[in-house]
Amino acid sequence: MLILSTSTMISFIMPMLIMTISTILAKKLINEREKSSPFECGFDPKSSARMPFSLRFFLIAVIFLIFDVEIVLILPIIIIFKTSNIMTWTMVTMFFIIILLMGLYYEWKQGALQWVN
Repeated sequence: MLILSTSTMISFIMPMLIMTISTILAKKLINEREKSSPFECGFDPKSSARMPFSLRFFLIAVIFLIFDVEIVLILPIIIIFKTSNIMTWTMVTMFFIIILLMGLYYEWKQGALQWVN
């Protein structure tokens, strides 16, 4: 028991110590103008380097990412079909698909899927 508690303490203390030392050693005390400015072939930039992007595009990208994850969750349902009870499989699959459709309906009603207003 003593060995387990000692190894647990070491496994918590060592990473914390390493992270603390790396944070202290990696501190940059001087913010240089050249390092904080955007680089454009050695010339001063003609316009702002941080151009705003469309919030609609970001929202569509997040929705796409969510539906990608949902597809990854749906794929094992097909494999499980052979080894599970047909009634249980049908109920779980329908429940999952209904939740997905409710989310899609909510996004549609909120106007998140309309690219142009």
